[in-house]
Amino acid sequence: MTDGPSRPAGPEAYVLGVDSGGSGLRVALGRVDADGPLFTAVCAEPVRTGAGGIDAAHLLEQLLPSAAELLERAARDGAGGADDAPATVASLAIGAAGMATLGGRLRAELPGALADALGVRRLALAADAVTAYAGAVGQGPGVVVAGGTGMIALGTDLTEWRRTDGWGHLLGDSGGGAWIGRAGLEAAMRAHDGRRGGSPALLARLHAVFGPAEGLPGLLYPRSDRPAVLASFAPEVAACAGVDPVAAGILREAAAHIAEAAAAACPAAGDGSGAGCEVALTGGLFRMGEPLLVPLREELARRVPQARVTTGTGDPLTGALRIARALALDGLRLPRHPTMLFVPTGGESSHRVGAAAGNGEPGLDDVPQDRPANAPAKAPTDGDTPPVRRSSDISG
Repeated sequence: MTDGPSRPAGPEAYVLGVDSGGSGLRVALGRVDADGPLFTAVCAEPVRTGAGGIDAAHLLEQLLPSAAELLERAARDGAGGADDAPATVASLAIGAAGMATLGGRLRAELPGALADALGVRRLALAADAVTAYAGAVGQGPGVVVAGGTGMIALGTDLTEWRRTDGWGHLLGDSGGGAWIGRAGLEAAMRAHDGRRGGSPALLARLHAVFGPAEGLPGLLYPRSDRPAVLASFAPEVAACAGVDPVAAGILREAAAHIAEAAAAACPAAGDGSGAGCEVALTGGLFRMGEPLLVPLREELARRVPQARVTTGTGDPLTGALRIARALALDGLRLPRHPTMLFVPTGGESSHRVGAAAGNGEPGLDDVPQDRPANAPAKAPTDGDTPPVRRSSDISG
């Protein structure tokens, strides 16, 4: 992309938001002067990822036909305003799982390709945690806790990003769906062995979901989607929490981990007050309801007593559309970052879009519900994004 944007878009222009994750790619078409999408399209195939990172060519193979279809639908329905007004895409924002560590090809290749194909001169490439933030919090200071198979907290004071956890099920994601499911299965296996800390109730659910306890290692360990399989047991833990103290204790501990991450990411955490910090909860993890939310609210009230806890109303696709609209109007307030929220200025070199490679990259997926042991499972939450600023960082 060689030409930078010259002036804000007019109200008749369109904006596009894209959410690319482990379950596929979603595209939303909106207007500069209206909130929310006009039309959406879904591509069920996840964008491939290989040794070179997220495959820009494969993303374009899905995005460009979907964008053309959405623009055609808008033209047929007269959603573009004046009949003789050309359909222009003023800006486009893409949120993708793995963008921070695997998005090098997207940042190098997409600006020029999208300028050529759609005439887009305003583009943002964001980590999916950033679009989750924009969808749940908007453009104000605060923190979003995105919980699904994994768990990540991302906050900003509008000058820098603060990220905590999201390190994957082996190194973190504490309190997320895989963490809860693993703890529940461990308690079930303890009951099977007759060891202290076991839960007969969870052992019964293990039998119902996976079969005999002795067969669980053989079902679990060979699978490449172990985090999602573990997370599929998290709803069982929540279902038992009302009658089983072991299950209830697992959710209390999960709540403590989640609140700790939120407190560390909160932009007001540095002064210890939590004043003015909105904490938005988003993702399938929190659809487990009161068994998790009650102890979580208690932990948040203790750790960030003046924070406003809300339930995020917008998902990452909504967030991508909001970022695109803000770009079109010169109103983007969220902090730009080379990998977390990359906005080309026109001076970057743009390479030819390359060939396809590899397999799908995981995203901020929901906790799987009622999944048989031999069924395909969703990929885990992106745990590969590097830190922007950790609570232990003092040098910035």
